[in-house]
Amino acid sequence: MFDMGTFLITYDLHAPIQNYQPLIDEIKKIGTWWHCLESVWIIKSNYTCAQLRDILLNYIDNDDELLVVGLTGHWASSNLSKNCSDWLKQNM
Repeated sequence: MFDMGTFLITYDLHAPIQNYQPLIDEIKKIGTWWHCLESVWIIKSNYTCAQLRDILLNYIDNDDELLVVGLTGHWASSNLSKNCSDWLKQNM
């Protein structure tokens, strides 16, 4: 692990009937999280991008897509709820 960072996690699960809950539960365990868009999460964690990817690969199928990106703190948004915007202001 390394110093706390902020990461964007997004995914596309391709099975016609996909159970998202195990993946969501694992993301919530990783660190402080923000989830205001359907398949987009922003988390604060001590893991690296590669470590997060490796953890989450256990919760998706081989043909599913997963992206983990380290964030620098620069962001802009439109039409997010006050709660979502407040979380970003406090954690980015």
